[in-house]
Amino acid sequence: MKIQLPNEFLQEMESLLGEEYGQYLDSFDRPRNYGLRVNTLKWTPEECEKRLPWPLEPVPWTENGFFYDGRFQLSKDPYYYGGLYYLQEPSAMAPAALLPVEPGDMVLDLCAAPGGKSTELGARMKGRGMLVANDVSSSRAKGLLKNLELFGVANACVTSETPERLAAVFPEFFNKILVDAPCSGEGMFRKDPDMIKDWAERGPKYYSLIQREILKEAVKMLRPGGTLLYSTCTFSRAEDEEMVQWVLESFPGMEPVPLPAFEGACGGIGLTGCLRLFPHKVRGEGHFMALLKKKGSKEERPDASRRREDFKPEGEFADFLKDTGFIWDPGRMAKKQDRIYYLPEGFSQAPGLRYLRTGLFMGTLKKERFEPSQALAMTLGERSYGSSVSFDREDERVIRYLKGETIALKEGEDPGKGWCLVCVDGFGLGFARRNNGMLKNKYYPGWRWQ
Repeated sequence: MKIQLPNEFLQEMESLLGEEYGQYLDSFDRPRNYGLRVNTLKWTPEECEKRLPWPLEPVPWTENGFFYDGRFQLSKDPYYYGGLYYLQEPSAMAPAALLPVEPGDMVLDLCAAPGGKSTELGARMKGRGMLVANDVSSSRAKGLLKNLELFGVANACVTSETPERLAAVFPEFFNKILVDAPCSGEGMFRKDPDMIKDWAERGPKYYSLIQREILKEAVKMLRPGGTLLYSTCTFSRAEDEEMVQWVLESFPGMEPVPLPAFEGACGGIGLTGCLRLFPHKVRGEGHFMALLKKKGSKEERPDASRRREDFKPEGEFADFLKDTGFIWDPGRMAKKQDRIYYLPEGFSQAPGLRYLRTGLFMGTLKKERFEPSQALAMTLGERSYGSSVSFDREDERVIRYLKGETIALKEGEDPGKGWCLVCVDGFGLGFARRNNGMLKNKYYPGWRWQ
C-alpha cells in the first residue's frame, strides 16, 4: 500500500473491521473502479449496452449503472455531450437508487453538487413534480446546474442556500429528501489522496457537528409519511450509525426503514436498518446509507404555487412549441424580462432565496423573435422536434459542431430554414440556424468541446 494513512484512522478501521481489516488494507492495491450511469430520460440501459463500443458490466445496486474500463475516456465522446450518461464512482450511485422517488414527488437534494445524485433523481421523476437541488456553495451550484441541464432535467430548481433558510421556506413540504452529507471522506482516500490531509486537519468530529445541523433542518422539511435518505462516503461510526441514532433520539417521529440487501453489502455496525459498502467487499470506494421515515401522513399534496401573471405564447415562440410535438401547460410558463421559463409543478418562487434556475430555461424572446436555449435542446431529440438533422456518432461534423464551428450539410440533409436541432444518432446536442445548406452554430460556448 503506497498511500500513507493516518495512524489514528488505521486504528479506528482495525477496531471497526476486526478480522477483515487486512482485506481492507489490501483493497488499496487493487485498481480503481470506474462507473457510468445511464440517463433513463433519454434511453434505456439495454440501448446503452448495444450502442456504446466499450465493454460494460452491471453495477448490482442500481438498474442503470455499469462498470467500465478506466483506460477509455468516456468524457470525450459525443454521447457524453448529449447527456446520455453520467460518469460516477460506482458506490456513489447507491443513495439515489435507494431513495424511493417516483414521478410527481416533491424532492429535495440538500447537498447536491456536483449533481451525480440529483441527475438520477431528476431522471426517475420523468418531468413530474419538483426537484429542488441545493448546494450552499454558489460556485459548486453552477456546476450542479450544468449537469442537470445536460441531462435534460426540466423540473428542477437549483438553489444556493443554507439548510436553515430553506427550512424556513419549505416546512414539511418535501416527501422525499436526500442528504448526502459533507463528511470526512474516508471512502475517498484512494480516489483523492488530498482527502487524507483534510481528515488529519478536521476529521469526523468536525463533520459530525455539520451533519447534525443539516439533518435537523432536513427533518423540518420532510412531510409526515415522507422518507429521508442519509448517506456519507465515510466509514466513521460517529458520522454514520451514531448520526442516525442521534436523529432517532432527537426526533421521535422518525423511524428507520429497512434497505434492500445485495451481494457484498453489509448492515450497520451497532445499529440495524443501515447499509454499508466497503471497498474490500464491493467494486467501489465505499458508502454508508440509512433510510428514515417521518411517522404520520399528510394526504394533501403540498402546494407552494401562487398566482402568476398569465403568459400566452404567441408568434414565433408559439410556432416553435408546436414543432416540438409536446403539450405545454401555459400556466407553468413565466417570462422574466426577455427570458422564458417552464416552471415545475407546484412551483412558487419564494422571496429571499438564491435561485440559479427555476425549472427549464426555454430561451429568450425579443420583439416576438424567439431564440431557444441550450437547456431546451437537451430535453429534445430527433423524434420530438421535427426540424432537426442527425449525424452519426462517427461523423466528424459532430465534433466540429461541439467545438462551435459552422457546419456544411450534404445533399438531402438540409431541413429548410430557421431553427434546427442538431442531434447525434437522434439525441439532441444543441441548436443551429439554417441558411443555404449551412448550419450557423448556436451551441452554448461554455459547453464546447475542449
